[in-house]
Amino acid sequence: MNGIPLGYNVHANGIRHHLVRHGAVGKRQMLLVPGITSPAVTWDFVAERLANTYEVHVLDVRGRGLSQAGDLDYSLNAMADDVIALTAAIGLEHPVVLGHSMGARTAIRAARKAPGLFGGLILADPPVSGPGRRPYPSAWPWYEDSILLAQRGCSAEEMKEFCPTWTEGQRALRAEWLHTCELRAIEEAYKGFHCDDIHADLPLLDLPMRLVVAGGSPVIQDSDVQEIQTLAKGIEVVTVAGAGHMIPWDDLEGFLQAVAGFQPYAQGGVPDGSR
Repeated sequence: MNGIPLGYNVHANGIRHHLVRHGAVGKRQMLLVPGITSPAVTWDFVAERLANTYEVHVLDVRGRGLSQAGDLDYSLNAMADDVIALTAAIGLEHPVVLGHSMGARTAIRAARKAPGLFGGLILADPPVSGPGRRPYPSAWPWYEDSILLAQRGCSAEEMKEFCPTWTEGQRALRAEWLHTCELRAIEEAYKGFHCDDIHADLPLLDLPMRLVVAGGSPVIQDSDVQEIQTLAKGIEVVTVAGAGHMIPWDDLEGFLQAVAGFQPYAQGGVPDGSR
């Protein structure tokens, strides 16, 4: 039995973080870091399935959900330091870090800054924009306009303008929680997509990694996959055909299959002999 999700707060890296735990204690541990405008609660439907395999801790990234917001540093380095500090504060032992979009970039930076801390990385459709690279395909007004609408108070029907392919339930949850995403935090993270160079981090990583590509999204193209494979030797690549950037929202079963079977380092921090 996976039990009822447990929300809790932890002080780490100088601020209060809110997380939601899914799954029984004692399983392989996973820290799930959502994307730029996804509070932890919006990943419940994914985490409850991942909890069949993992003890999953889903993070409300600073400035989002129920975590601390306000006058904070919202840079990639600050978010990476959060992941590092939380791993110790929660008592995670070489967890798998599953990051989606911005969360995947955060996982990459955290692994570079803290070698040996994590058991492995699952990187779901990380933006490959950066200095001298093509811009991220979603324009800034999409984020700003939807957040301002949510701050005013909006319905699932009104959110359809921004998420036309989502189900009514998915849009309702986004309409309910998007106002918790502090606009300055989102803007700084969005700017970071274009200023932070995660490609420079990849050759420095020495742990099991899997790249999960949204096959129906323009975020990661074939040439990007080839470059990442060159920079991160041994990285596994799995494509979820036809799925948009929010992969589990389009194809939950495809996403779970793409994540399944990942072989991280053993929780003692040594390579798993099955690799």
